[in-house]
Amino acid sequence: MGENSSEKKPGCGILNAVFGKRNFWHRRSTSTGSLSIYNNNNEVKTASSNTKRRRSGSDEASFFNSSVNGPEAPPRPFTKTPPNHPKPPAVHQQNQVRKPLNEATRITPNQGYVNPGRRMPKEAVSISGELESMIVDHRKTKGNSNLVRASSNNMMLFGNLGNLRQPGGGNTNSYNVLDQLPKTAREVISTPNGKYPNSVMGNVVKKPVEEKRAAEQSASLCRALSTRMDPETLKIMGNEDYKKGNFAEALALYEAATAIDPNKASYRSNKSAALTALGRILEAVFECREAIRIKPNYHRAQHRLANLYLRLGEVEKAIYHYKHAGLEADRDDIAKAKTLQAHLNKCTEAKRLRDWITLIKETDSTINAGADSAPQIYALKAEALLKLRRHQEANEALLKGPNFNVDDCTKYFGPIGNANLLVVRAQVDMAAGRFDDALAAIQRAVRLDSNNKEANSVMRKARAVAASRSIGNEHFKASKFSEACVVYGEGLDHDPHNSVLLCNRAACRSKLGQYEKAIEDCTHALNVRPGYSKARLRRANCNSKLGKWEASIQDYKILQGETPDNEEVKRGLSQAQMQLKKLHGEVV
Repeated sequence: MGENSSEKKPGCGILNAVFGKRNFWHRRSTSTGSLSIYNNNNEVKTASSNTKRRRSGSDEASFFNSSVNGPEAPPRPFTKTPPNHPKPPAVHQQNQVRKPLNEATRITPNQGYVNPGRRMPKEAVSISGELESMIVDHRKTKGNSNLVRASSNNMMLFGNLGNLRQPGGGNTNSYNVLDQLPKTAREVISTPNGKYPNSVMGNVVKKPVEEKRAAEQSASLCRALSTRMDPETLKIMGNEDYKKGNFAEALALYEAATAIDPNKASYRSNKSAALTALGRILEAVFECREAIRIKPNYHRAQHRLANLYLRLGEVEKAIYHYKHAGLEADRDDIAKAKTLQAHLNKCTEAKRLRDWITLIKETDSTINAGADSAPQIYALKAEALLKLRRHQEANEALLKGPNFNVDDCTKYFGPIGNANLLVVRAQVDMAAGRFDDALAAIQRAVRLDSNNKEANSVMRKARAVAASRSIGNEHFKASKFSEACVVYGEGLDHDPHNSVLLCNRAACRSKLGQYEKAIEDCTHALNVRPGYSKARLRRANCNSKLGKWEASIQDYKILQGETPDNEEVKRGLSQAQMQLKKLHGEVV
């Protein structure tokens, strides 16, 4: 074997090529094209760093037309093999005899970037080599081959290679590529917690939504890699996606451009526009601020930031940036901001006077005047509705508000400001029967502002109500209806208008034959939450027990309109109608 050859000398061989002090290192290669390779005849060839494949328009074509010895091997005459002629066995590089000293520094394709046991120094690895190493590392750590080499300078998910299919079918998990990307690119499609503690105001972001966002962006991230990281090209690609309405893809490309050149104001301004289109207003503000910090006279960014502040109800800041936006702003912008300020002043005055009807009216006017993403305005409206015992409308008002990450809210509004928002959120959650969410929100509010008296008061109430509901449910399951009724009543002492506790106590009273009292509790619950179907069904059943068929039929018809396929409602309505006909002497 070559290892026992008499020509073996210290410093030769592959280890010398990687670790020795020969002439290999002083030529710092910038691409895999400069590496020497073996051909099938065991001859050593040195490929030029400026090859035809580099000048060709398609790396993919070169990849599929190249032999196993690498794309830089010289062409050989083609000889057609007879149909029945046996194919020569494949000879692996590691089984071949080692070359003499002057050839010992050559590296074969299997000993280059993708060999897990051999690592090239970072400065000698080109972009193509980095992609090879990324793929190998991914396979070693993840145990799969979702990342494949599509060309010498491109990396893609296996499922994105068109007609190539994965073994066994199924879709590729797009998250696997994230571990191989720079941090800023990963952050674009990172998944926040779906539960409330990481979301504030409005619809809570669920995990499937984030997964859909990640799936939409994975293609753009692969495209970003294939451009050899030219930030201007990435920006142009992002602009094209933005014009087409592909905001998530545009954001990914702007993120990639910003990661390469973080001090380019236009990249951050464009990223802000994409974030705005995706409803991520606070993040858009942060990016716009950074763009203006980099380039203070950037008029477009100034105007964009002013519009964002207007949507957030920050009128003074909006006017300031409109004045610094040059020709981008006009008189109408300033006039709109001043109109919004007038409505905000009326909101403040109405709350001071505890004029809840006026406050509801002015918050609606403020939202219509442009502050459509201001969580404090939606919180004011929800608070006014709670004071008027219109719990269902309060919940709906908050759901219509913006959906911001709780950490972003703390960063933007400050701990005290965000604590006030969380106090309102906790009260709405508690009124809607979401006791766990209410506790999580109010506990976070107290952590943010431990001196907030209202927050501490709401936390005590939330704990008492949640405990009463939990203990009462245990008694009810054990058929201890009297004990359960007492416990629910203790919870109502802390929150007299809680619809869930009222409905639960009605269930206990119904089991005890106290139908009139049960109807009273259900009616009370429906007054604060007209859409509470469970309370309406319970009231309909109790009215049937008392022979109040008309009242029962009225509730059953409302329920039938809400849930037309509910069999229990159908049976109850049919029975009530039949009994009413009998009462009137009609033939059934």
